[in-house]
Amino acid sequence: MQPLPAPEPASKAEAAKPERPPLAPPEPQNVRLDKLFDSLKRERNEKAAERIAGRIQREWSRSGSASVDLMMGWAAKALQEQKYPVALDFLDQVVTLRPDYAEGWNMRATTHFAMNNYALSMADIERTLELEPRHWGALSGLAAIMKNRDNKELALDAFTRVLAVYPMLRSAQNEVSTLSDEIAGQSL
Repeated sequence: MQPLPAPEPASKAEAAKPERPPLAPPEPQNVRLDKLFDSLKRERNEKAAERIAGRIQREWSRSGSASVDLMMGWAAKALQEQKYPVALDFLDQVVTLRPDYAEGWNMRATTHFAMNNYALSMADIERTLELEPRHWGALSGLAAIMKNRDNKELALDAFTRVLAVYPMLRSAQNEVSTLSDEIAGQSL
């Protein structure tokens, strides 16, 4: 068999165009997150760190499922409107459909926290941190629960873990300073 001749270009302009190399596949989410977290840890400008944190949160918000993303949006709206049972209905579905989606567990933990259901919030925080140990929101939630239970040492530990991930988070810096002073004052 003889090889087929190359097809002729449709026009001279098309013939003059150089061939473009194929696009590289996008980086997997875990690779993008690892790079962003490395940047977040090294960044010493608070505003720049906030921008990096925002990019991480956008990555976290991508569940990979249009249905789950839609339910997360509905849950967020219900949470904002303090319609906690409605938010929980959506979030229960989210964690059933995507049990590996840390942000679903985190939002459910936040909803339980808002309802003062600390035990349920803690269980969801634990699952969030199993899936994403660097989740500073879940760590902050853990710290807030410990603080509400007047366990300053564990609250301080959790806020310190937040700063290990997100050193420029001003609220965590302030909490570490305040709790350290309170604990030191108790020791005297």
